[in-house]
Amino acid sequence: MGDGDWVKHAGSCHCGAVRFEVLAPSDIEVDECNCTVCSKSGYLHLIVGSDRFTLLQGRDELSCYTFNTGVARHYFCRHCGIKSFYVPRSNPDGYSVNARCLDRNSVRSISVRPFDGRNWESHAHSLRHLTGEQGRR
Repeated sequence: MGDGDWVKHAGSCHCGAVRFEVLAPSDIEVDECNCTVCSKSGYLHLIVGSDRFTLLQGRDELSCYTFNTGVARHYFCRHCGIKSFYVPRSNPDGYSVNARCLDRNSVRSISVRPFDGRNWESHAHSLRHLTGEQGRR
């Protein structure tokens, strides 16, 4: 987990119809997954507990995509198509926020960890290594 002060980061989809806040450090650590859905969308995972995520607007503007096990709920804006957050299979009681969708004024730095999502079953346990700070993994 990154060092630094904890702040509320605001974020949105591209068109701004969906807006949210997430409580996390100003220096954030994210996971870059190489699975097909994450690599094709350029997603950088900032995983947080549900108590650190607030959807501010746009609930009615979201569509949901599921695949494979159907546990993960991938939400995207029905207008611009951007997936700014989703409920991950590794943490169905929390959220994965796309760090690329955060407003940059509150982010001091981002460090990126690679994650082998192509072999998810073999590596999912490594997503549970942090607790409490950025959220349960």
